[in-house]
Amino acid sequence: MQVTTDGFRPDIPAVDDAFGADVDYAVLVKSYAAGSGEPGSYHPPTIAGIFHQIVFGRPDPLHICTSYVERQNLTMRMMMRRFTRLTNAFSKKLANLRAAVALYFAHYNFVRVHQTLRCTPAMQAGITDHVWGLEDILRWEHS
Repeated sequence: MQVTTDGFRPDIPAVDDAFGADVDYAVLVKSYAAGSGEPGSYHPPTIAGIFHQIVFGRPDPLHICTSYVERQNLTMRMMMRRFTRLTNAFSKKLANLRAAVALYFAHYNFVRVHQTLRCTPAMQAGITDHVWGLEDILRWEHS
């Protein structure tokens, strides 16, 4: 398994605690150019440079990337209001947050047919042979 994180320092011991020596781990840090937008407007900053560092293991340099997880985070924010930035829609209880995230991932992986795959991710991975419905999710028992 290969893991790449951004430059957030607490990630290094967290990855070590979670995977130990069983992972190839690298850090990817992006530096951004100074903003040149008009005052009061927001434009994404321009990437000035990218630096990667191997932390441990032997990660493949061609796969040192954070784009997939960044896209997943964007999709979660778009699909679940409680993760939208600058909002008051949040879970008051941790159990409610866990349930909402579980339902999101069940739908994303078992119910939603992805345009690029033309099936669900669970079907693509061989976990199931059909698109699930709400009944399937409610019948499923965690083992």
